[in-house]
Amino acid sequence: MSAAPESALKSAPVVRESTRAARESTFAGLRGQLHEAAATFAGGPDALEGILLGMVDDVDRAVREPLEIFPVCHHSPASALAMARRLREKQPKVVYLELCEDMAPLLTELRNCRLPVAVQAFASEVDGFPPEWAPLSVVAPITEASAEYQAIAYALDTPDVELVLVDRSSDHVFQWDSRGRNTPETAGDGPDEDRTAADATAAGEDATEAALHGEAVGVEIGDLRPRFAELEEHLLRHGKVRHWSEWWHQYVELPLGDGDHDTYRQVMFLIGSLFRRLAPGDPSRVRIDEDRERYMWTRMREHLAATGTAPEDCLYVCGAFHAASRVEEFGVAGSATYEISPRSATTWQHGLIPSGHAAIEAQFGLAAGSVSIAATEWAKSLKRTRVRPYRLAGQAGTKKSRAQQTAVPAAGTGQPAATDRLSGFLGRPPVLDALDEAELVGWSVDIVSSARRSGYLASTADAIAVFETSILLAGMRDRAKPTPYDFQDAAVTCIEKDAVPGRRDVRRLVEIMMGGDRVGQVGYDSLPPLARDVHDRLEPLGLKLQQRGVRRALLDMASRPELRDCSDVLWMLRRLLPQGAARTVMGERALGERSIQESWDLALGTHQRALIELGYEGVSIEQVLEQRLRRAAYAPQATAAAVLEAVEDAALYLGGGRRLADELGTRALAVLTSERSVDGAPEVLRRVRRLLAYYRTSEPVLPPWIESFVKAGYAHYCTLLPTAFTDEDATTGQVAAMLGFLFGMESLALSLGCDRAQLELSVAQSHPEDPSKTALLWAAQVQLGTLSRQRLRARCDELLANPLVVPAYPRYLSGFVHALEPVPGLADVVVEAVSNAFGRLPDAVLLPWLPTLIGTLRAGAADLAPLLIREAGRIFPARLAALDAWVPPWRAPAPVPVRRAAQATGQAADVRRGVALAPAHPAAFDALAELLGCAEGWAPATAPADTTGTALLTAHPATCDAVADLLGCTEGWAPAGPPTVLAGAALTARHPDSATALESLLAGG
Repeated sequence: MSAAPESALKSAPVVRESTRAARESTFAGLRGQLHEAAATFAGGPDALEGILLGMVDDVDRAVREPLEIFPVCHHSPASALAMARRLREKQPKVVYLELCEDMAPLLTELRNCRLPVAVQAFASEVDGFPPEWAPLSVVAPITEASAEYQAIAYALDTPDVELVLVDRSSDHVFQWDSRGRNTPETAGDGPDEDRTAADATAAGEDATEAALHGEAVGVEIGDLRPRFAELEEHLLRHGKVRHWSEWWHQYVELPLGDGDHDTYRQVMFLIGSLFRRLAPGDPSRVRIDEDRERYMWTRMREHLAATGTAPEDCLYVCGAFHAASRVEEFGVAGSATYEISPRSATTWQHGLIPSGHAAIEAQFGLAAGSVSIAATEWAKSLKRTRVRPYRLAGQAGTKKSRAQQTAVPAAGTGQPAATDRLSGFLGRPPVLDALDEAELVGWSVDIVSSARRSGYLASTADAIAVFETSILLAGMRDRAKPTPYDFQDAAVTCIEKDAVPGRRDVRRLVEIMMGGDRVGQVGYDSLPPLARDVHDRLEPLGLKLQQRGVRRALLDMASRPELRDCSDVLWMLRRLLPQGAARTVMGERALGERSIQESWDLALGTHQRALIELGYEGVSIEQVLEQRLRRAAYAPQATAAAVLEAVEDAALYLGGGRRLADELGTRALAVLTSERSVDGAPEVLRRVRRLLAYYRTSEPVLPPWIESFVKAGYAHYCTLLPTAFTDEDATTGQVAAMLGFLFGMESLALSLGCDRAQLELSVAQSHPEDPSKTALLWAAQVQLGTLSRQRLRARCDELLANPLVVPAYPRYLSGFVHALEPVPGLADVVVEAVSNAFGRLPDAVLLPWLPTLIGTLRAGAADLAPLLIREAGRIFPARLAALDAWVPPWRAPAPVPVRRAAQATGQAADVRRGVALAPAHPAAFDALAELLGCAEGWAPATAPADTTGTALLTAHPATCDAVADLLGCTEGWAPAGPPTVLAGAALTARHPDSATALESLLAGG
């Protein structure tokens, strides 16, 4: 520690003691007035007097601090103006800023951005915090009309000036977070506290604009809002305003806009002390507030001791709420020491993300349009006061400053003596601004023009009415000059009438007219490497993707093969970014399929925050995608279907190698064998089918993991099948998917060594009670061959014939429809079952359960309906005229094998087909003899006729009938005739042993 700061710190108590008398006399007059007021209104000294005099003590303490404290309110034009004036007057050498200390390296990148933007700290993986908190995100929005931006611009562009961030780090924000503690901390109703975007309604017409910060915790500098609900209600009611933003604009912004430095500081100290002393005593809130103040003062004293800087050369920028602090560590000569806890092992990434007025309003609970109005007031105040603000050199969206910002020595090193400015300010009557008729007329004309463009039937008369109503409302609220909020109320009253014809109401039109939702942009040089890489790889498209809005990209890979790389990037962005960032209009990507032409709608500029946050996870989108797939596959709650989805995405988007797909496939096998439910069976079936089809067409052999998966899945689902049939939680679709896996993968599973008997035993052990699962079991039995189709039809008829079962018949039909998944060959039986129900049941029975049938089929089997419709189209006639004479196939009489008698003519025996067939086609008979194992050959032509065949036919007529049925012969037996002309005579004559072989072969018939 250097000697200079030591002497300064040691001599500080002496200086404070010597100035005690002067300090007591500074606000003596104000103390006397407040004492008399307390005695008058409270009837004597009590708590009211303690609060009022304590506020004066807080102001006095802050004003007397050697290290100058500059209290601010977030996004306040008055604070920004006062900051710009004070910086040019004082020219401090060190600026201490209430902002997360780990965000300091990002501030230099603000010059590459168009404000408003937000400084972000992001952690996708946590170490030291509950896993359910991930990802962690902290944002600090910055606008041009804010005092902190003025301090940042001054410190970064002025030589020999140091900017030091002294607030708790992003890690400490979550270390001190009360989530999960016994005393929950209410977020969103106090200054400088953490509020999530979910706690505030999105402002504006587009919720996406209000959610630019996502679910990040917001760090806000100098927000001033009463924590005492009754106090805020009292101020709003007596101020004749609707919300806090309007009260602050009317009673703080406007009076302090032209005030001097001392008046501004003392008024802000007073307001901060008032809100602090009237805040409810929530222990967790008070503890966090005081810890932050101890943290900041500890960091400032450490910096002063390390650098030897005199406190008089420094400026401390903080929220007015924290400026009126009463902790023992307050001041450079604080009497206590504070031990800062170490950070956790979480790795934090830092960057800049786009922000917007609506996003700031939504995240921090401000009124809609208040930030836009503040920006407008900032621009008007600069013109009125001619104050030259500080802007970063090269700042996008701003004009270059005419004069160079150089450090000029301050007029005096010591802080001037404090004087009482509060008494005059509080006792001064409000200054009534003169009516600016030209400005109000311009507003009235502009809002009518905007309303007409949005579909309102507005006219010049409405402009006059808005003008007069604005003046009337301002007068009713004790204001000579209408504020933007008065004008907004007048416009709504005079123009909106009954309904909103377009997308925007009049209130939103006024907000747009006053400045709108200005959204910032992060420059290319400030983007993380991943985001820059994405823009570089999409450069061949020739589009300005950094601009907001939708850009249409047309990719013709046939004529421009270099666009294939762009297509790969776009498909990965579609997988990683939110919906709408990269939306495909034409083209698809599936396993084994690639489009030759694609059309895309790209909005990367609108979704710049999401693209930037991808850069916190890796240096390329391939790396981020691989990490996310692996994280999803190895998650504790991962299912086999989810892991298979990761495998499919790895093959689809990272098809350069099978390493990741094989690794994830092995993980899917392990997850499947550990599952004890069938919830994911339908998804598993669909994805395994797709992967099998892909690998069979693209690879010479199947990967080992998928063969093991099919083999293990066959045994796994066989084991779970009996339980799934009786489990009430298992749906019919899930059981049908199990059967679809077993029957669809059966051939591959059996080739890998599985036993079909396991499936047969599993089906035999299944005894469902639910009608739909019963029908599903019958279909499985038909597929296994243990139940004939005729018996299945008979069971359906029995169901329709039983009046007690008819109400449950739709559930049986639902089971049959689901059975088309594992047994698609039953489509004709299902069509028959549905047709019989509509044909046999009366309307009194059919109509009540018809809605149930339609709802069941639509909800549970919508994807199987096309198969059913195709089968119905094949069975039913195509034309209406043929319907009357049409007979359903299941009602047509079965053909009876009637033996047709031969013509009893004289020459019938000589023209039998067997006699003519054998000499005409000797090769066919040789093949038949070889098939039967006969090797004797043809008998000599002079051999006597043999009657062995005749004897065989006579001895075994049933065998001949079976052969005739097998060959489709329906002629029947020929009349008795010479045995030498029978059909079998030629065969038995040429092959004497064929009759015996044929008899032994067909003996079973």
